[in-house]
Amino acid sequence: MTLILPLAHPTQNLIEALLSDLSNTALLTQIAVLLVAFILSWLLARRIERHQSEQTREIWHSAEWKRSLVPLFTLLLILVARPITANWESIHLFNLAVPLLLSLFIIQLCFFLVRSLFHPGSLLRAIERGISWLVWIVVAIHIMGYLGTVTTALDEIGFTVGKQHISLYTATLGLLTTGLSLITALSIGRLLEHRLIAASSLNGNLKAALSKIVRAVLIIFAVLIALPLVGIDITVLSVFSGALGVGLGLGLQKIASNYVSGFTLLLENSIRIGDMVTVNDRYGEVRKIATRYTVIRSLDGSETVIPNESLITSAVTNHSLTNPDNMVRIPIQVAYESDLRKVEAIMIEAARQHSDVLQEPAPVVRLTDFGDNGINMQLVVWFKHPENGPAHLTSDLNWAIWEAFQQAGVEIPFPQRVLHFAGPLPQAPQA
Repeated sequence: MTLILPLAHPTQNLIEALLSDLSNTALLTQIAVLLVAFILSWLLARRIERHQSEQTREIWHSAEWKRSLVPLFTLLLILVARPITANWESIHLFNLAVPLLLSLFIIQLCFFLVRSLFHPGSLLRAIERGISWLVWIVVAIHIMGYLGTVTTALDEIGFTVGKQHISLYTATLGLLTTGLSLITALSIGRLLEHRLIAASSLNGNLKAALSKIVRAVLIIFAVLIALPLVGIDITVLSVFSGALGVGLGLGLQKIASNYVSGFTLLLENSIRIGDMVTVNDRYGEVRKIATRYTVIRSLDGSETVIPNESLITSAVTNHSLTNPDNMVRIPIQVAYESDLRKVEAIMIEAARQHSDVLQEPAPVVRLTDFGDNGINMQLVVWFKHPENGPAHLTSDLNWAIWEAFQQAGVEIPFPQRVLHFAGPLPQAPQA
């Protein structure tokens, strides 16, 4: 299958043809049509931009659409005007404008797609520079009338495998077509992912699962569309799929299991992004659920990458699955001589004054047991910010209780031992 663009004859030198029209009044007509087409395209793109909501502009990055829409609309208008004008005068300027407008549209479209995938940096600038040079070189070769000659020369350099002829031209075209298709698919997937994230009716896990499924489907479609465009029979992929199945069955069991576990986590909704969990003595917030692994951020800022299979096969404590409020128990020991009701009031008052402690359920004090050195009490409180962890709250309450005990004269005992001698104490030897 060959892709045919609406350009001029491939062996025609567009520069020489345009120079022959410099003394012709037809050139002025074509210039006027080009200006009118550009103005109409700019007005139409501006009208489309104004009729978009702020949410649409932010989600779909439509603020950059104008750079691609203006050359696209101008190209369409010129393609309509070119056959009409050709009935009574030459159209060499139109023939030159068409590849230039097409190349400008391709460059701006590629820039838009690449910027939606990569963050600003040296890599993004290198990709944009490479796309610009590649497109302008092809346009320059076409304008000079050598595109057909170069294509034929590249197609002669190659080899044949069975019924498939692989040349430098088909390989280059295949790489470019596949790369452009993948970039387009990934960009559309990224835009749809932003749109799903903005949808408040869906929970976080369902958004993540749908975005990953959509991206995978788009990538598959991109490959299936790109390969036939360059003449590659996609039935050969059946051999690859069989080999891939054998590889999954033998050496990629763990990877496949992690991928299946990732989708299971996203669809089951048992662990969500933002939940506070404890996995293998690791307490932290779930920051990302990828298809193969889950990232848990601890309170000290470190991030742990855990395979999804471990979250399915091992016990996971989710501190915010059905209720984001958590409970903490603080043990306190007081002396036997203490007024326990006074101790209870001091501990409850210290808890109520803390901003993170919930008033409902109310803080309670329990008498757990009678120890060797004192009476063991326990302050039970519920707090509303599990992402901060219980350590900070426990420290604040211990400070407040200690200061209140000091003012009230409540003694916190330390280990003591009473020794009883069965007989008289031995006398020290006289010097």
